[in-house]
Amino acid sequence: QVQLVESGGGLVPPGGSLRLSCAASGTIFSINAMGWYRQAPGKERELVTTITTGGTINYADSVKGRFTLSRDNAKNTVSLQMSSLKPEDTAVYYCNADGVEARIPPRRFSSWGQGTTVTVSS
Repeated sequence: QVQLVESGGGLVPPGGSLRLSCAASGTIFSINAMGWYRQAPGKERELVTTITTGGTINYADSVKGRFTLSRDNAKNTVSLQMSSLKPEDTAVYYCNADGVEARIPPRRFSSWGQGTTVTVSS
């Protein structure tokens, strides 16, 4: 199995910054993509940003220019630097990883973290 552990959520005033981190561990052969999704109260889960092994990054329009995603392929970690936070960024943020497990035969996986809460409020 593949486990994801997130850290870094909290309360921040509007305009502030936070950094989220996610580490993947377990029976990992390879990870194709990692990223972050979020779910605000009463809303569906939505894509925030993803990054492929090759370094291609996709951002939601709502966070472009404010959020920066980085990945350490060797450590199977991603970090999300969030700046100029707005109240509408308030949500539970979930880390996601898609890849292949080191099993015989190999098996694809898509794993989620437990979620970390980001609250932007004065």
